[in-house]
Amino acid sequence: MNTILKVTGYIQDGTKASKKEEVRVDMSELSPEEQWKVEHARMHAKHRGHEAMHAEMVLILIATLVVAQLLLVQWKQRHPRSYNMVTLFQMWVVPLYFTVKLHWWRFLVIWILFSAVTAFVTFRATRKPLVQTTPRLVYKWFLLVYKISYATGIAGYMAVMFTLFGLNLLFKIKPEDAMDFGISLLFYGLYYGVLERDFAEMCADYMASTIGFYSESGMPTKHLSDSVCAVCGQQIFVDVSEEGIIENTYRLSCNHVFHEFCIRGWCIVGKKQTCPYCKEKVDLKRMFSNPWERPHVMYGQLLDWLRYLVAWQPVIIGLVQGINYILGLE
Repeated sequence: MNTILKVTGYIQDGTKASKKEEVRVDMSELSPEEQWKVEHARMHAKHRGHEAMHAEMVLILIATLVVAQLLLVQWKQRHPRSYNMVTLFQMWVVPLYFTVKLHWWRFLVIWILFSAVTAFVTFRATRKPLVQTTPRLVYKWFLLVYKISYATGIAGYMAVMFTLFGLNLLFKIKPEDAMDFGISLLFYGLYYGVLERDFAEMCADYMASTIGFYSESGMPTKHLSDSVCAVCGQQIFVDVSEEGIIENTYRLSCNHVFHEFCIRGWCIVGKKQTCPYCKEKVDLKRMFSNPWERPHVMYGQLLDWLRYLVAWQPVIIGLVQGINYILGLE
């Protein structure tokens, strides 16, 4: 459907303005850039003279952000379990709503595939009795998603930076296309990185409690043998000083020994900063001596910060818009 835009103005004749004329412009004949400029001009014309109203809206936004942040912090401190569950649900549903609304079918397909595999893994993790191979399956899956999301986020960040420096012109790629590609990769990496960490934490608590070496109270319900991993409950065959073919063996500062994949999943993916058995605080920098592995820890801290933006920021913005609507502010 064609949109006709009426443009009213004055025709300049020499140094004086002559008669007032109205011109009709077919929006379908304009380029996307010209359409954006027209819509931008419309918005400025609509909100001209509303400076006082806009100042009130900014104050409402700042006040709502401060109050919401205080409430969320108190909620997380007093009832962490319900806070984490609601946050996980928000992160699961909010992007899906925008995906369906904006017809982002590629993201929807990836979301469905990720959801199907994660649902299967979570189902296996919550079964009783727990199969011995399930913990390693769960940790390997979430560790794989963690590494893929980390690499995807880095690739997206590099694509954005290359576009800002104009390197996309070397490959004859339009700046808008290169920027869209980089932002898309960055979004995929950050979103799935945040999502899988929450699922990994939930599965880690449930499986460790089921195995019996770990409980929320900090009192183990089983005795840990020196040759048994406290996370998965399976035998350890590789000595700490030896180089493993598939995975190595790690010893924490408390002298408890674990499989590499298990303790990585517990500490990094599952966001656990304590020993699964004795609850002693884990020094990640000391445990991971390879300097290339430390950015993964910092990346996990970044995902914790982004969780607030993904899960709660849209809700807060919607609340602000509701307040503005009730007060008659535009």
